[in-house]
Amino acid sequence: MRNRAFHRSIAISFGFILLAAALLAQTPAPNQSDKQLNATAAGVAQPMASAANQPHDNTFIIGNDDVLSINVWKEPDISRSIPVRSDGKISLPLVGEVQATGRTPLQLETEIAGKLKAYIAVPEVTVMVQQINSEKFNILGQVVKPGAYPLTNGSTILDAIATAGGFRDFAKKKGVYVLRQGGGSGEEHLAFNYNDVIKGKNLEQNVKLKAGDTIIVP
Repeated sequence: MRNRAFHRSIAISFGFILLAAALLAQTPAPNQSDKQLNATAAGVAQPMASAANQPHDNTFIIGNDDVLSINVWKEPDISRSIPVRSDGKISLPLVGEVQATGRTPLQLETEIAGKLKAYIAVPEVTVMVQQINSEKFNILGQVVKPGAYPLTNGSTILDAIATAGGFRDFAKKKGVYVLRQGGGSGEEHLAFNYNDVIKGKNLEQNVKLKAGDTIIVP
């Protein structure tokens, strides 16, 4: 009886070994895509895109006081963050003075790259607007600090009033309005009732400001 049980145990173990071998034989070998995914998951560095593959803006018009981020690929001594001077120009090593105001970042890239060809075989230049200071709005009347302020992305009438220090004691908060140049249609007059807006009414009056807007607080 013991010999029979012993032989049965060996047969069962051998059966499990054959089953495991069969399952392993059916498992497909990892293909190249699987290897790439595994390498990425394991933290293996993948090739990075060069500066030439980044988007180049040909819509925004650079102005005085804007801060530009200029990157020349593999040239850290030339790459830098630089403000546009009041004369509309910037100055870079090997490049000299370049007119920036009135041009788009893409146009500026092209000129800088052209000047660098005398020193670098294939210069790759990226110009990005790091900070917009040339676009401004005006706020006048019964606010603490009337004047012209840089227009930041998404600024509204409420933001402008806060930037100007808030209202003076006798400001007519219901009578605030914005004067906006409307192109061929002339000047627009946009009403803003502060008391309503802060109560959650007529929220559409709290418009996003555009460059050149003038807020009047009577």
